[in-house]
Amino acid sequence: MITKKAFVWKRQVGGLMGKLGVIIVAAGKGSRMGTAESKQYLQLGKKPILVHTLQLFQNIHEVDEIILVVGADDVARCSGYVASYALTKVTCVLAGGAERQDSVRQGLHALQEGTQWVLVHDGVRPFVRKEHMFECLKKAQEIGAAVLAVPVKDTIKVVDAADKRIQSTPDRRSLWAIQTPQAFRLSLLQEAHEKAQQDMFMGTDDASLVERLGAAVHVVEGDYYNIKITTPEDLPWAEWILHNVRGEERT
Repeated sequence: MITKKAFVWKRQVGGLMGKLGVIIVAAGKGSRMGTAESKQYLQLGKKPILVHTLQLFQNIHEVDEIILVVGADDVARCSGYVASYALTKVTCVLAGGAERQDSVRQGLHALQEGTQWVLVHDGVRPFVRKEHMFECLKKAQEIGAAVLAVPVKDTIKVVDAADKRIQSTPDRRSLWAIQTPQAFRLSLLQEAHEKAQQDMFMGTDDASLVERLGAAVHVVEGDYYNIKITTPEDLPWAEWILHNVRGEERT
């Protein structure tokens, strides 16, 4: 059930609004977690983290299809998840590339014909609010590209990598921590990936590739519960969010 504040996605054949695809990227090994198992397959509640993420988008009516990009050794396992958890919107489970950017590009190629809009999302972010996702889509429809983000809470220092000496202190008011999903007009993101591949440029996220084209990318404020589960410290925090904040969205 989408709240009144959520953007209502209306189909308009031939208009601005149209078919929506989601690319879930989960091909990384997650070395910072320090576990033998890749982080996206660790249990959260009674299910793997990745399944929580997939179910979130499965249950959004406006999502037409989901492309899941995983490690080559995990394609069979994830295809099993698709069947076991009735993830009917997952139309393709692909083996990812050497870098995240390569994996997203492969996902773009797999989207069905007629897709006009795409969300790119981390497989280990199972707690994004539907309202924030719709707000991000709405902004992308207006300008072509938008990302979820939150203002940075801490003071940030620019530090010399060699001697760890502080070089500067940026104004915290201008700093945002970028999250996913990131929303794009599909043709714009495809162009950005093609250009990056031609130039052998590797960006930190998909928005950075679009920025290189000179296109505007706007920030939509999300919340601090939309965490990326990356290190061991994130796991108990994720369990708390699951049961105390987002539990009703997992039922």
